[in-house]
Amino acid sequence: MVRAKELSEAFRKNIVAAYESGKGFKKISKDFEISHSTVRKIVYKWRAFKTTANMPRSGRPSKFTPRADRKMLKEVSKNPKMSSRDLQQALATVDVEVHASTIRKRLHKFNLHGRRARRKPLLSKRNIKARLTFARENVDKDQDFWNNVRWTDESKIELFGHQSRGHVWRKPNTAFQEKNLIPTVKHGGGSVMVWGCFAAAGPGQLTIIESTMNSTVYQKVLEEHVRPSVRKLKLKRNWTMQHDNDPKHTSKSTKDWLKKKKWRVLEWQSQSPDLNPIEMLWGDLKRAVHARNPSNISQLKQFCIEEWDKIPSDRCQRLLDGYKNRLTAVISAKGGNTSY
Repeated sequence: MVRAKELSEAFRKNIVAAYESGKGFKKISKDFEISHSTVRKIVYKWRAFKTTANMPRSGRPSKFTPRADRKMLKEVSKNPKMSSRDLQQALATVDVEVHASTIRKRLHKFNLHGRRARRKPLLSKRNIKARLTFARENVDKDQDFWNNVRWTDESKIELFGHQSRGHVWRKPNTAFQEKNLIPTVKHGGGSVMVWGCFAAAGPGQLTIIESTMNSTVYQKVLEEHVRPSVRKLKLKRNWTMQHDNDPKHTSKSTKDWLKKKKWRVLEWQSQSPDLNPIEMLWGDLKRAVHARNPSNISQLKQFCIEEWDKIPSDRCQRLLDGYKNRLTAVISAKGGNTSY
């Protein structure tokens, strides 16, 4: 038997209003074109509870007991990566046998939802302590200081790697048509290593690293591109250079070279890409480059340089305007990972 459509609450209120105006069940039934018994149930319910809204229904008793809830929440708290199938086995130890989908629905009631785990650097206790110290020491620096920092980093950009996942709109049985495929090649089809820098005024120079990056190559890159970038970005005389703790950045050779140059270097903490806003620009660059679908390494290099120069200066300024928020987030996380 097909279940009848439920009457809206407004419709039921109209029935009650008609009853209160003095109409009988038979008259109301005829006027509203519903059965006599339906009118009677609505009116009797209104008499008893003074409402026409749906009342709570008992339904099928839940298989979950308070003990089972505690067991499930304890297991998930101890290991958030636990699957619903694993939880099934854990619940069986307290004599609760339910389907995996029932477990997922039950977790939703406790505001626990399956989500893709975020990838973040592994932080040791030493890393956490150092990050917290760095944040506390720098959180009160004024905006002029951060605007006068030249942020630097290297990044690898693959020819096809950024397109490794994606969605397409397609009809059934067309999955293997060429237009619906993402091409894959071994090792990403090749890649380029780039070095770049930026400041509040906008992006600085970007260069392609043609050889293996070591301390000697790194120093050569700095020699050729730092001064032109400083002039382009119109940094003040007391500008500060930032780079991470990559071995080629912190080698004795590089430290001695920087000391001779008398450049001020911002002391940095390991495992802290969330504190370096240039990471956001690398994401911008990779999306822009791969939107142009480079077909070979030569095009990849060309597009990298062109798209880097297109990064708006206000994008750079916004990243640094909110830099204090990054430090505050590290302090709130007590040196742990943040959402940046």
